[in-house]
Amino acid sequence: MGEEAVLERQWRLPAAALRGALFALVAVFGWSTVGLAEAATWCGILALAALPGVVLPRHRLLAPAGRLAEVAVVVLGTLATGGLPGWMLPYLIAPFATAAFDAAGPGPADEEDRWSRLRAWGPPVLVALAAVGLVAQAGRVAAFERDTYLTTVAVVIAFGLASALGAWWLRRSRTSDMHHSQLPYAEAAALLTQLRVVARQLPGSTLDPGGIATEIVDSAARIPGVERAAVLSAASGRRLVVLAQHADERVDWETSPQLNSLLADAWAGQKPQSGQVPLSRSTQGPVASLVVPLVAEGRTVGLLAIESDDPAAFGPETVAAVEERTKGSALRLETALLFEDVRSMATTEERQRLAREIHDGIAQELAMLGYGIDNAMAILPPEAGEAQGELEELRSEVTRLVTELRFSLFELRSNVDRQGGLASAIADYARTVGASAGLRVHLSLDEGGARLPASTEAELLRIAQEAITNARKHARAENLWVTCEVDPPYTRIEVTDDGQGLSGEASEGRYGLAIMSERAERIRGSLEIRPHQPHGTTVAVVLNAGARPTPRAETPRPGSAAWAAADRAATIEEPARRPDHGGGRGGQ
Repeated sequence: MGEEAVLERQWRLPAAALRGALFALVAVFGWSTVGLAEAATWCGILALAALPGVVLPRHRLLAPAGRLAEVAVVVLGTLATGGLPGWMLPYLIAPFATAAFDAAGPGPADEEDRWSRLRAWGPPVLVALAAVGLVAQAGRVAAFERDTYLTTVAVVIAFGLASALGAWWLRRSRTSDMHHSQLPYAEAAALLTQLRVVARQLPGSTLDPGGIATEIVDSAARIPGVERAAVLSAASGRRLVVLAQHADERVDWETSPQLNSLLADAWAGQKPQSGQVPLSRSTQGPVASLVVPLVAEGRTVGLLAIESDDPAAFGPETVAAVEERTKGSALRLETALLFEDVRSMATTEERQRLAREIHDGIAQELAMLGYGIDNAMAILPPEAGEAQGELEELRSEVTRLVTELRFSLFELRSNVDRQGGLASAIADYARTVGASAGLRVHLSLDEGGARLPASTEAELLRIAQEAITNARKHARAENLWVTCEVDPPYTRIEVTDDGQGLSGEASEGRYGLAIMSERAERIRGSLEIRPHQPHGTTVAVVLNAGARPTPRAETPRPGSAAWAAADRAATIEEPARRPDHGGGRGGQ
């Protein structure tokens, strides 16, 4: 039901009450001035005339016709009973006010122009007819009462106009308030509708920020002299994220504009900045640096950072060539980033909504079912041994279902904290699941200060959650090894268990593997699922494997002697920040 329909229903009862009060008032005045018989006759006619306005207040023909009939009955009844004391005149407030209230509101969407004009001109027409009809018959009133009669008519018409203006203002103010409250939603709906239409017409990489950024980098890399290039976009915490890069070796790009004047000046000034200040923390020796802002409609969307080992590589020709190749890319990238942000917010909201519905719905019903089974078991007679066993099995199954629902709710509500980071979110989830399921969880976390795009972090978290859930539900594992390396643009998430392996996966587990594969493909990552020796499964997802940094030390393989030694050391000494090994069954 629309807002206007709700408002109509809210004011239907007050409008009927107004008519009833005025009808009772004129009935009492008529009984005391012209007698019961005449008062009853004209009040009955007036009740019939008012019936359409009470029963069908929104009918586009009968409602205004009924109000016109009410005015006509009041004018004729007043004149037929001598003009004075004008006992029916107070009722004019009802048709005047209801006509103005109706005219102030919007009509139906399919209403024709002539009907909308009829509604708009209804109040002044009624007032004019009442005034003309009453004044024109002043000659039939006795001469010594004529001035009093005209004064009474003027006062009643004035009160009627005041009531009409009040009803019109009230309806307008309420409608305006509703329109203002709904304006953001209307604008959002219009924008999303346009986005849906445009998205279906977009060619190429459509609305993938990573794909568009890769196109920009590849185009810039073909310019002579360019050896390293990257597209950086804004993230939370006044930092930048690397959307795509091109380099022969690993490049640790600077993601804090506060620490690099070229990045800060290009972002704020929206002009290309060149110099010999390195744009990456891993660059050694003299370099030529160029930062070209990606500006769309006066807004800085991102930065194209370029480096060369030749300090004199970037002259005015190179700057012009880079600007020419990036022309039009900023708007595409901004559209993709906005779409990604909207989709992320919608996904998060939908997950929260599902969590609320599950918690308030089936979770509560299962809990009540468990209580019912407990009550039934309590009143069973001692000789009901078989029934007791059946109820105990049923109670165990209900308990298992409630536990699964709790895990599902926890998974739905888990998100990457923009302050904590991806590794922290995965570790928290693994610890909670391990403590509840009796798994010994081993964590190896290595996350630098740079961040991945929020949408990429969300997909990686869901992949890790699915892998951990499969290990808990289907693998029957005792140990769980979780490795998280985040050094953008390179990222590796690995989950290993010592369960029964892929051959023991249930159908829903294999469906989970397909979901993980789809998520990895969506963020342009590679997913690997392999057996773990001597038994178990390893699920690994890697982003930008070619950008992997040079390892400082060989990472122990899950379940190996080196990992076991590190795990034993963690139970004796205070564990280091990285790797972080959890010890003790369920202690994580």
